[in-house]
Amino acid sequence: MKTCAIFLAALLLPNIQAVCPDKEPGLQPWMPGHSVDHRVTIGYGRKVLLTTSATVHSIEILNGGKLVIADTNRPILLRTKHILIGSKGELHIGSPDCPYRGNLTISLFGRLDDNDQEHSYFGRKYIGVGTGGTLEIHGKKKLSWTFLNKTLHPGESNQNNYLFQRSWGNRGIIIHVIDPKTGDVLHDDRFDTYRSKDESRRLAKYVDGVGVGLILAVVVNDEGSNNLEESAKKSLSKLGSQHISTLGFRHPWTFIVTKGDTSSVVEDHAVYQGTKASSEARSSRVFRSSYGEHFTITTCSQWVQEAEWTEWFDRDDERGSGDWEKLSDLHEAYPDRVCGSPMDIQAETHDGIRSNQTGDVIHKNDKDYGFVCLNKDQAHGLCRNYRVRFLCGKLVRPQASISIDMLSNSSILELAEQPEGWGLGDRVVVASTDYSMHQSEEFTLLPCPTCTPNQVKVQGKAQFIHMGEEVDGVDVRAEVGLLSRNILVRGEMEPGCYGNEACKFFDFDTFGGHLKVERGFRAVHISGMELQHMGQQTMGHYPVHFHMNGDVDEKGGYNPPTSVRDLSIHHSFSRCVTIHASNGLLVKDVVGYDALGHCFFTEDGPEERNTFDHCLGLMVRAGTLLPSDRDSKMCRDITDGAYPGYVANPRQDCSATSTFWIANPNNNLINCAAAGSEETGFWFIFHHVPTGPSEGLYSPGHTEHTPMGQFINNRAHSNHRAGMILDNGVKTTQANDKDKRPFLSLIGARYGPHQGADPFKPRVPALIHHFVAYKNQDHGAWLRGGDVWLDDCQFADNGIGLTLASGGTFPDDDGSRQQVKNSLFVGESDNRGMHLPDNQIWGPGGSDPTGRTLPRGVDFPIRGMQIYDGPINVQNCTFRKYTALSGRHTSAFGFRLNNSWQSCPNNNVTDITFDHVPITSRVFFGEPGPWFNKMQMDGDKTTVFHDIDGSVSEYPGAFLVKEDNWLLRHPDCIDVPDWKAAICSGHYAQIYVQTRNPANLNMHMVRDEYPDRPLMLEGALGKRKHYQQFQPVITLAKGYTIHWDQAAPAEVTIWLINFNKNDWINVGLCYPQSTNFTIISDIHNRLTKQTRKTGVFVRTTQREKINHSHLIRGYYYWEEDTGLLFLKVKAHNDREQFAFCSVKGCERVKITAIIPKGSPPSNCMAQAYPRHAEMPVVDVPMPRKIPNARLHSPEHFLEVKLESYNTRFFHIKEDFAYTEVNGRKLYQAEDGVQLTVIDGHDGKVVESKGFRNSILQGIPAQIDNYISGLRDGSIVLMTSKGRLIIRGSWIKVLERLGADKSIKLKDKLAFVGFKGSFHPEWVHLEVDADRAKIHQVLPVPVVHKRKL
Repeated sequence: MKTCAIFLAALLLPNIQAVCPDKEPGLQPWMPGHSVDHRVTIGYGRKVLLTTSATVHSIEILNGGKLVIADTNRPILLRTKHILIGSKGELHIGSPDCPYRGNLTISLFGRLDDNDQEHSYFGRKYIGVGTGGTLEIHGKKKLSWTFLNKTLHPGESNQNNYLFQRSWGNRGIIIHVIDPKTGDVLHDDRFDTYRSKDESRRLAKYVDGVGVGLILAVVVNDEGSNNLEESAKKSLSKLGSQHISTLGFRHPWTFIVTKGDTSSVVEDHAVYQGTKASSEARSSRVFRSSYGEHFTITTCSQWVQEAEWTEWFDRDDERGSGDWEKLSDLHEAYPDRVCGSPMDIQAETHDGIRSNQTGDVIHKNDKDYGFVCLNKDQAHGLCRNYRVRFLCGKLVRPQASISIDMLSNSSILELAEQPEGWGLGDRVVVASTDYSMHQSEEFTLLPCPTCTPNQVKVQGKAQFIHMGEEVDGVDVRAEVGLLSRNILVRGEMEPGCYGNEACKFFDFDTFGGHLKVERGFRAVHISGMELQHMGQQTMGHYPVHFHMNGDVDEKGGYNPPTSVRDLSIHHSFSRCVTIHASNGLLVKDVVGYDALGHCFFTEDGPEERNTFDHCLGLMVRAGTLLPSDRDSKMCRDITDGAYPGYVANPRQDCSATSTFWIANPNNNLINCAAAGSEETGFWFIFHHVPTGPSEGLYSPGHTEHTPMGQFINNRAHSNHRAGMILDNGVKTTQANDKDKRPFLSLIGARYGPHQGADPFKPRVPALIHHFVAYKNQDHGAWLRGGDVWLDDCQFADNGIGLTLASGGTFPDDDGSRQQVKNSLFVGESDNRGMHLPDNQIWGPGGSDPTGRTLPRGVDFPIRGMQIYDGPINVQNCTFRKYTALSGRHTSAFGFRLNNSWQSCPNNNVTDITFDHVPITSRVFFGEPGPWFNKMQMDGDKTTVFHDIDGSVSEYPGAFLVKEDNWLLRHPDCIDVPDWKAAICSGHYAQIYVQTRNPANLNMHMVRDEYPDRPLMLEGALGKRKHYQQFQPVITLAKGYTIHWDQAAPAEVTIWLINFNKNDWINVGLCYPQSTNFTIISDIHNRLTKQTRKTGVFVRTTQREKINHSHLIRGYYYWEEDTGLLFLKVKAHNDREQFAFCSVKGCERVKITAIIPKGSPPSNCMAQAYPRHAEMPVVDVPMPRKIPNARLHSPEHFLEVKLESYNTRFFHIKEDFAYTEVNGRKLYQAEDGVQLTVIDGHDGKVVESKGFRNSILQGIPAQIDNYISGLRDGSIVLMTSKGRLIIRGSWIKVLERLGADKSIKLKDKLAFVGFKGSFHPEWVHLEVDADRAKIHQVLPVPVVHKRKL
């Protein structure tokens, strides 16, 4: 058996030895010395072992040559201009099973202007792996990066500070014994020297037994003198106490000393002041620990008098001479509830507004007298009703404390994982957790014998706050990345920039080293390496670069597959890891920090199946190489005039610097973090065709249809533009007269993933799972495409959480949709950031007035889900802490600002939860003003979405539309003034009206039921285009007319969008007289670009006949006296659920007109109406509101409807007026006005009271006094009946309730007002001669919206 074991060991010995490359037999020791002229060639089977530091000109390894670096205890520095690993050449530094454990630095030297001839493929200052070459680098295994697990505050160290506190029940003298080396408490005890002399003797023995050199911290709690006998006093006096011998009853006393050193004593003593006065003794001293740090011991012995506020009192009100809340009166009324000598007073209204904020003149506000407000002092003649409370002192209580605070220029980082391999002197970087990536900070590790396994000590204090916790449900912990490795490859740099174009933009040398791998290499595996000062501001020279390698995994014959892992790439002058036309590469546990240009970079589209796993990129800044790398200054300076007449537009053509730049969606990103870039975290970009050396590697449009690889558990924060963008392409043609933009500038592109990248095959959704985006200034994510689906994502503190976009006009992948499910949106989390001197964007939060950093401007309308075009689906999502201020229109749901494109009525939301979102801040449709501009663009006017289950509006199945879009409204729609919206029902679709000859005109569309409410559209395209497109949302089965601000266009094509089979509308288009028409119908297939004619329209002399049109033969009616061409547009084919067009293509009606020359503008509204006006009809009944009991929310909407009107039946005229609250109607019986009062806190009707015209005219004080008697916070509904008294002093009541002073009354009045110190958005007055109507919802409880 023993023989067998020996034989087996002999067989295994070569394999065991082969694990460590520097132990391989036959290696020749190599010590080349130091000569910058020494050109080394290792070839023809020569195998050498570098055992010491060396300097050579260059090293070339080829033809079977091998260089191995010895793993020694001595650091090795190898300086060279380049290392070229050619055919059958090998460089080995450690191995996967035997990582290199020594310290090795490869320093690449050389200047850009050296006279050496550069290599035609690799250039200069490089490690190059050529065809047939092998590179194996394997450093120590170290944790690449992790998260902070405890928040690091600026100036704080996160040291384990100590605090001991006691009060009642812990009487006597308390002692702590403290280690002077560490500041740790070694022992503590309490001696009740009030109760027992035995305790006093035990105290003396304890003090005498403490070792010399240890620190004693001593305090009295409550009482310690009663039985304190001489032995204890002598022991403490011997330590240096001056006050212990005279310690009296309940005297506070503190004492700190290093035993054996009386000069170290700090001591304090105070006299007890009785039960109603505080007294305190406090001592503090700084000690120096053995690690060169400091700690402070503070002892405190005190009698503390605390205070508490009474309940609120309201003995008087504002009626009479004013509101008198005198202390003497209150004390008499409530003798046991108010103290005789208060310490302070507070006064406020019943809805919580402080007295100094109401605008009232306050006569007296004094803690000793009370509060008085006099009606005679007020401009409006009446004080508000106030309540008061007083701050009363309590009896004193004892409190003793001993604290130890570490004072050092160091900090403790609490990490989420054990920092495997991290050691003394290593450098780490802590990412920003605010909007600015420049708040990332570098630290050096210090020794820390007292740290727990998950802690490290670093030199210095943080300048910024770095979050280390989940906040409001979102993981906002800062990443902590390791920068140091035991194998370092670096570029040697000059002290400043010199000799190239980059010096226009950088004041430092950018000619670093680089590592490049050529196609056909034999093997490359790199791990555990640091790369510093690598990359060059020239094409093709990056810290790690796989260039045109094809498949580098098993598919390409590489086993094990090619990989780079556990790398630290920092202070890079061009990117981090570049993958160019290479597939299957594993990039894992790589940290990229402080890099110029895109950090993790896939170059031009052929790159597929690569995996970025647990990679971290941060502080990614602009570079000069590509337009997308450049910032605004670089974009202008480099490209202005690059082609004659070209003027750079940086925001559109350039400015896209990204941490992860993904040019083909078929790559995997797993567990990665983009923790700060000048523009974007993750950007999926599309090359329509591959360019440069990749030309011809795929067919045009391939990447736009390629399914996405895995995108799981990634995060992005502190990016200027967005956490993630899926959009855009790059220009793949050179600049020319037609398109002067430079090659590879940003352009538009559309993504629609399909099986096999074939748009004729089934769609494959791009799945984005558990993406976290926070503190990105513009967007958490902007995703444009076909099927892009998000699940379990988190968005917090972004300017805009998420925008899902399709194609602006059409979804380019018709039938697709974007959706977000099971996700969390937070508007303003408790991650408030820091107020810094150079931070211009600081202001109050919405949820609370505390200051915070803000994403853009202080008044920027923060939005959670931004609805753009569609179709989109938002399902089972929670929105938290979105609160609008007066002057900042924050909302959970919002719309794209300044939008000219379509809005799809099939944008659906369902199962939405709101948490700390006022009902008034759930949605905002926009209003003219800052950021929204004039709200005159077409998309601003046509916004709509479908609230399927009523979880947003409380009306299941309702549509939310813009309040002034009368193409979609009907008589039963309910206004939501706070949202600038209306809750409606209906069957909705869209038409696209394309016009040519001319194209630069505006269109007016009128629904026949609302002829006085036209919608003016200016078109989605620029006025210089050869055609124009108008994209209104319309109500089906209705009649419309269309008018123009110029002569009608010669060509009009009406596309039927989101029409189901047999859906229709009637349209009358305005044309000049004597116009001749040719009208056809066709079907256009947008995928094949083929159009098929389906029918013709013939003229009829009977307008009714247009309703009998069918597919092959339709009818049009030309009403020449009004100038209207009438026809019915109807869908004849089925449509898939999310498709804009039918299964056969887009159904269209095309009108070609011969317009008489010199025709005036074709606006026929005056001739069309009232001739073609129709009575408004509700086709789809409004849904019933969800009962309040089922809402599970303290807030709800209160539906109110008020109407004052008269009817005529021949010569008989009757007046009617009623108020309806949540379905309950209250009819007004008498002429005059009827007031219905609702409690603004719970929405319940308090009472209804009428005031006849005779009262309004003769005794107006009655209604004024009635309003004065209402409680603040009351909602007041008012209707009128009969001939209203439209003048007189009673009208001031309307002003008190919020009506505009300039309003001129008429016979019929409907008014929703509010009594209080503010006027809500929903206060509304309607007046008319015949009918005044208001139908709206009010938020309950009524809450004052704070001012910005």
